[in-house]
Amino acid sequence: MLVLAAGGIGHAMISSLDTGIGRIDPFKDMKNRPEAGHGTNILLVGTDGRERITQTEKVRYRLGGAPCHCTDTIMLVHVSADRKRASMISLPRDSYAMLPPHTDTTTGKQHQEHPVKLNAAYAEGGPGLTVRTVEKMTKVKIDHYLEVDFTSFMRTVDAVGGVEICTAKPMNDTHTGLRLPPGTYRLDGGQALQYVRSRHVDGASDLGRMQRQQKFVAALIDQATDSGVLLNPVRFQQVATAMLSSVRADTGFGSEEMLTLAKAMKGFTAASSEFTSVPVSSTGFPVKGIGSTVKWDLPKAEKLFDAVREDKPLAPQLPRAATVRRKLVEVSPQQIRVQVYNGTPLGGLGAKVDTALKSTGFRTSGAPGNWPRRDLNRTVVFFDPRWDRSARSLATALPGCELRQAPGLGATLKVAAGANYAGVLPVRAENAYQGESGVVTGDQVVCS
Repeated sequence: MLVLAAGGIGHAMISSLDTGIGRIDPFKDMKNRPEAGHGTNILLVGTDGRERITQTEKVRYRLGGAPCHCTDTIMLVHVSADRKRASMISLPRDSYAMLPPHTDTTTGKQHQEHPVKLNAAYAEGGPGLTVRTVEKMTKVKIDHYLEVDFTSFMRTVDAVGGVEICTAKPMNDTHTGLRLPPGTYRLDGGQALQYVRSRHVDGASDLGRMQRQQKFVAALIDQATDSGVLLNPVRFQQVATAMLSSVRADTGFGSEEMLTLAKAMKGFTAASSEFTSVPVSSTGFPVKGIGSTVKWDLPKAEKLFDAVREDKPLAPQLPRAATVRRKLVEVSPQQIRVQVYNGTPLGGLGAKVDTALKSTGFRTSGAPGNWPRRDLNRTVVFFDPRWDRSARSLATALPGCELRQAPGLGATLKVAAGANYAGVLPVRAENAYQGESGVVTGDQVVCS
C-alpha cells in the first residue's frame, strides 16, 4: 500500500480508501513497552481467514480446511527514518514463546505466563496479545499493526496482474496443490497463495516457506513499481481496493499517516527492501504439551533487533553492480569452490577463466595452474558425485563444457579450460546466498 501511494496518487483517493480498512486497537492498555527507536516499525501478520473465498477456489487451491484463527505469517517491517529502506524480518510461526499474563479473547479465562508456539498468541489474545508477545521477544516497540487474510492476498495479486516467480527445481506440495516444474511463471492470486503457503516442497519446512514469502514480497514490490500501476489512478484504485478489502489496521494508521509515510518513500524499489529471518539455534526444540518448536539463537537475535532499534541496515553495504540477466541455478556460486587449469597452449587462459568465474561469484583459488594435457578442445568440469548440484551450477556458467565425474575429488571442483571457452555466463541461485548476515535485498531474489 505504501509503495503504491508513493506513486503520487492524490490525497482524496487515499482518504476514500481509508473507509475500507477494518480498525482495531492492539495497543489498548499496554504497559511497560520497549523504548521507541528510530524509524517506523510495523507488525505485519497474515491470518488463515478464508470466509469470502468461493467454494470453487477452496477446492482448486486446497483451502477447504477449517481455519485455526492463528497467524500463518508474522513479519516485523522496519521503515528507516530516512524512508529509503525497508527491512523485513520473518518470525517463525512455531517459535518458542512465553505468553505474558492475559485474558483469553474467546473463553474469557485468565491465563498466567505460559509457553506456546508464537502463532498461538493470536488465537488466545488476538492482535493485542500478538503485539505484546512480539515486543517482549524482540524488545522492539511496534508503531503500527497490519493484518491480511487469504482473500485480500489473492485479490491483490490478481489486481496487479499476477506476480512473476522463478524456480530452478520442481516444486510440488500435495498439501497445497502447488505444482511448478523448473522455469519462470506468472502466478495469479490463487497460485500465489499456494506458493507462499507451501511447507512441503523441500526439507526446510516453515523456514523454507519464509524464504519463499520474502521472495514473493520482493517480486510484488517489483511488479507494483514496474507495471505502471503507480501512474494510473484507475488501476491504482482497483489494486488498493482489492488490497484493503479485508485488511485490518490499528486506529492510528489512517490515511494521513499512510500518505505522509508513502510520500517520503517515493522512488522505493525492490532494491530498497532487505529480507531476513530470526536466527535459530534449533528447529526441533521439544516443549511438554506443545510439541516441537523453533528456538531462537538469542545472542544473534539480540544483535539483529539491536540493529532495528538503531535504524541500521541489515544487509552488507556492498557496491551495486549493473543489472544483468543471470541464469537461475540450484547452488549459489558463492558456495562453490573452484580450481582452474589451462588445458590449451594459449598463455593466460587459466587466469582469464579464474577472473571471470570469480567476478560472477565463484570461490576460485586465484592461482590457476596448467593441466597435464594442453590440447583440450572442450572445457571440462571435474566433480565429486557428492557435489553434483554444485557441478551443474558451475556448468551452467560455462556454456559448452563437459561434466566428468571424479569420485573422491572432494568439495573443490576442477575446471580444465579448453579451446571452446567463450566466456562465463552470469548465474545466481534461487535462494540467494545470504552470507553470515543472513540478509538479502529484494533485487537479489526477483526473477531477472
